[in-house]
Formats: sequence, structure tokens, C-alpha cells
Amino acid sequence: MSSIAGLPHNYAAKRRRQMVTPEGIALPLTVGAKGSRAGALILDYVILLVSTVLIMIALIFIAEGVGLNDNFDEISGAGEFMVILISLFWFIAWNGYFMAFELGPRGATPGKRILGLRVASRDGGRLTPEAVIARNLIRDIELFMPLVFILFVPFGAGGAAGMAALLWFLVFMFFPFFNKDAMRAGDIIAGTWVVEAPKTKLAQALSTTGAAAKGTSSITGAEYKFGDDELAVYGEYELQTLERVLRDNRPEALQAVADVICRKIGWNPGAGDERAFLEAFYGQLRGRLEGDMRFGKRKADKYS
Repeated sequence: MSSIAGLPHNYAAKRRRQMVTPEGIALPLTVGAKGSRAGALILDYVILLVSTVLIMIALIFIAEGVGLNDNFDEISGAGEFMVILISLFWFIAWNGYFMAFELGPRGATPGKRILGLRVASRDGGRLTPEAVIARNLIRDIELFMPLVFILFVPFGAGGAAGMAALLWFLVFMFFPFFNKDAMRAGDIIAGTWVVEAPKTKLAQALSTTGAAAKGTSSITGAEYKFGDDELAVYGEYELQTLERVLRDNRPEALQAVADVICRKIGWNPGAGDERAFLEAFYGQLRGRLEGDMRFGKRKADKYS
């Protein structure tokens, strides 16, 4: 019984990894479970199917109102425009859904967010548009082509060539089972992986307590106030990384991050007060980014 009870814990431990950021900071993370990823994919396709069908119905009603009917020889100019619009919408929706959400600041589709997952770059850097596009371009090869061959090849379609093609596409379909990080072929090409991103209340806690709220260390009494030029060096991505470091509260990581920020902004607060320094920097950086967002300005990362 004890060995069975320990299985979930052991399984989670096997999925733990360390990601090293470009600044040389090692951050712990957990690779997303295969079941969670499959559930997120199903949720995403349900959301996508329902939303596209509803919008398509609305577009068809509009098309009928502007002269589109079964007789395409008598279609009006407005009707032709609606046919093009419907075709473009269907193509963009089914090919752009995953890319659009994964290019967002959370790096996750609605399905992934519901199940606490996100896409991350394996090198610890920013998730780039090139990586997101690359990992999604071969989704048809990994999912739809195997399903098509599974449906038709067992009934004799394609003969020996069809069976060989089915086996080839199944390799792509089951690729996550062939590596310890459960990466798709698209993840290998793009240099990404899917990791757990559980919801936390850290941002609210840090903004209302400790040095994050007052800017003053409870240990040394030092007051940390940063100017706009000093806060402008980082954006939302770095804020999220700093949040994870503060949540994990690992002394070596706190010191490494504090050293990187001090070199970046030209500070030297001294040793032993790294957490208060980072809390103050986090609170003021977060306030600055939120203030800019109210005026329609967003800074995705330090490169923006």
C-alpha cells in the first residue's frame, strides 16, 4: 500500500527539471504530464469547434442576406466577398488559434491555462514567435494525418503504401512517449516544452506586504527606491521570472538574481539583504508596468 500511495509523488518528482535563464539563474520547473496535455488539447479543440461553428452560422446568415444562395452563377459582389471572408475565417481560426494564444504573455491556450500548463523555451529565454510558429506548423502531421490514416487504412485504402504511411505518421503521433520530457516533434524543432504553471496568489501577496509594499528592508532598514530609468530595463517576462524566484525562496537563486539586477542598474546594496532588495524591485517594477498598461503601453520583456 505504501508503494502505491507514493506513486503520484514519485511521478511528479520524475518530471522535475531545472531551467537555466540567459542570466545564468537555475529555476526549478515541472514538465507537464501527458494526461494534462492531452486534456488541454481536447479542451482547446472543443472551444475552437464551438466558437468557429457559432461564428460560421452568423457569417452564413449575413451571406444569405447579401445575396448568397445555392445558385453560384447568380452570386452578387457582396456574396462573393462573404464567401472569401468565410473561407479566410475558417483557415485562420483553425491554424491561428494555437499560435495567437501561445504568442500571448502567458504562453498558453485556454485549455492549457485551465489545466495549469504553459509553453516555455528550453533555453530559459523568451518564447519567440518563430518557436511558436514552428511548433504549431507540423500539428497536422502529428495529429490529423495519423487520424485520417487510422480511419481509412484498416479498410484497405492505400494498400501496403498506406500501411507504411500510417506507421510513419504514428511515430509522430506517439513521439511524446519516446522521450522523458514528453516533447512533441514540434517541441524538438522549436526548442520548447510544456511545463506546469499552477495558479498562485504571489503577485497579490508581494504587492501588499514586506519590502514589496514599503520599499524598506526589515533586516537592515535600508530603503530601496528605484527610478524610471532603472525600472525600464525589464518587462513582463522578467517580472514573471522574478516572481518565481521569490516564490521558490532559494538563497542561491535570490543572490544570483540580485547580482544580475544590481549590475544592470548600477546598484551595490551589499550582501545579506537580497530578498528585501528583490521584493522592493518587484513591487515597484510591477506597479510601473501596471501603470503603463492603463495607458495602453506594454513592455513584454527587456528587449521591447
